[in-house]
Amino acid sequence: MISLKNIVKKYDDKEVLKNLSVDFPDGKTTVILGPSGSGKSTLLRSLDLLVRPESGTLSFSDLTLDYAEPLTKKKSFEVRKKTSMVFQNWNLFPNLTVLQNITTAPETVLKASKKETEDHARKLLSQVGLTEYADRYPSQLSGGQQQRISICRALAMNPEYVLLDEPTSALDPELETQVLLILEELSKLKQSMIIVTHNMQFARSVADKIVFVENGDILFDGTPDDFFNHPTTRIKDFLSGITFDDSKIMK
Repeated sequence: MISLKNIVKKYDDKEVLKNLSVDFPDGKTTVILGPSGSGKSTLLRSLDLLVRPESGTLSFSDLTLDYAEPLTKKKSFEVRKKTSMVFQNWNLFPNLTVLQNITTAPETVLKASKKETEDHARKLLSQVGLTEYADRYPSQLSGGQQQRISICRALAMNPEYVLLDEPTSALDPELETQVLLILEELSKLKQSMIIVTHNMQFARSVADKIVFVENGDILFDGTPDDFFNHPTTRIKDFLSGITFDDSKIMK
């Protein structure tokens, strides 16, 4: 389990995360929801140190980090080895093939053998239906295919948790569905995931736990059933304001 305790993050004089505490269970999919600018991505990125809070603690089962203390390279490596991030824009290396994009990090960071990394990469490509694309370059792929490769690249590091920050926001609806189906399959396989998304139907279908963030505070931390079927007034307003279709889930 990942546990955050009393997290405070500021940008200039604005407190973006306000003494926030939350747990992310192993083998589960936690979905972080909330309006734009609520602190969702800041919270997610605190988990792999892309964002450094001013205070609070981050704990895994065998590791505790105090954000207020100096961070050594060793401790930073230990934290980042446990997580892999998938971003909105896939950020693949354009000069590397699909296979190379997936194998470079485990070879250089984890010191895994070339054969081991390539075998693992091809297995991952098979899982996302892109086996025949191993030798192509990112420019030869659609956006949905590139995002699936980004997920493969994250999984190639054998992380305890995969972190996904709006992984489908840059995709059209058809390509978005392709990626969401992959994430749904990973959820069924009990891969620990923490996902920031605006897709309410996906959140409802895949989440084991929902965290609702607004103005740097956690207003809800519980089950999808409670979130969607027994919402507070604020959550009901949030859901009804997403889109017309998404609002139907309240009926």
